[in-house]
Amino acid sequence: MDLMKVEGSKLTVFLPSELDHHHTEDIRTEIDRMVNRHPIDEVEFDFSRTIFMDSAGIGMLIGRYKVMKALNGRIRLSHLNGQIQRILKLSGIQKYIQLEGEERK
Repeated sequence: MDLMKVEGSKLTVFLPSELDHHHTEDIRTEIDRMVNRHPIDEVEFDFSRTIFMDSAGIGMLIGRYKVMKALNGRIRLSHLNGQIQRILKLSGIQKYIQLEGEERK
């Protein structure tokens, strides 16, 4: 998958325009493969291209959060547009993952 880039210990995932059940399984599999293959301590999800996300996308983010937490790593979400930010806030995901532009409480 050409939607990922490793720089040092950071994996950046450039998400597609639609983050739904059609895409999340492939993304999840590839992230897990990269985390097992490289010494990754941060996964950044770049939402700059994403205009739609459903519950499968939220589930994928929470699943990767759990994987990274077990490895003492972290998840970062970047380039969130207003619609994606609203979906994430409604899901309550900010209790676990810091949203772009928000300070951790």
